[in-house]
Amino acid sequence: MTPAEKQETVEDSPVGWVAKHIQRYVESDGADGGTYHGYPALLLTTRGRRSGKLRRTALIYGRDGDNHLLVASNGGSAQHPAWYLNLSADPAVEIQVGGERFSGRARTATAEERARLWSVMTTVFPTYARYQEGTDREIPVVVIERTSTGHTAID
Repeated sequence: MTPAEKQETVEDSPVGWVAKHIQRYVESDGADGGTYHGYPALLLTTRGRRSGKLRRTALIYGRDGDNHLLVASNGGSAQHPAWYLNLSADPAVEIQVGGERFSGRARTATAEERARLWSVMTTVFPTYARYQEGTDREIPVVVIERTSTGHTAID
């Protein structure tokens, strides 16, 4: 994202409990909200594929070396979540993990990577396996590769 884009207003998830989680996370600079019911949580900011606006949501994440991993489960829905569709259209993302903020580039795990990374993520959050069983779509695993270091302004 460009410096001008980083000054834009970020719109948080319209889902009530997610918006409250994001608010706690942001207001405490990640001290409150870095976990959700015991699972590691980060904030992901994407560019809306239709609106062009910055959109932020809270997600459970895992790690694979230096990369952050996300699962586009949408609770096992037949449709991909909006954040996944957004990053598919524009892979430039901003991440906040605790008090650290950085830019990244998102990509869907390749077929060769998916089995191993799916195992990582179902270890982090076992419910993903149940979500996969309940839908006909293959739930994507997303790899976020860091593109910047340091503290960026995402909000």
